[in-house]
Amino acid sequence: MDAGGNIAGEELAVGCVLAIKTTLGEEFEGQVITFDRPSNILVVQEGAPSKPTGDAHRNVRLLKANYIKEFSLLARAEDPLDLSKCYLDLASVQAREDAAIRQAEIDAERIGTGVTMEAQSIFDALFKT
Repeated sequence: MDAGGNIAGEELAVGCVLAIKTTLGEEFEGQVITFDRPSNILVVQEGAPSKPTGDAHRNVRLLKANYIKEFSLLARAEDPLDLSKCYLDLASVQAREDAAIRQAEIDAERIGTGVTMEAQSIFDALFKT
């Protein structure tokens, strides 16, 4: 890291496996997906690629580099975003989109037209009970 809290890009090359300690006391290992220099945000897929978790689900962290207390390079691996190995369940994505649209429509129906903010607040409070 430099004096401004920024990390040199070559240390955070895509695919590198890092052990990271944050200023908040968290410790985790993960593979670098990308590093956005303008926003100083590191995108890390938790869990080392050499340690399969048994399922296809992994956490992805967006971590402001200023919050990295220390890190160590564990290994250099290939790009984690290999398109031939990526799988996206389109049915579940569509289901989540449909549920979000239904919820937005329900929320929109509760908004009164031509009422004051105070009246809307009272209605919302009564609706929740």
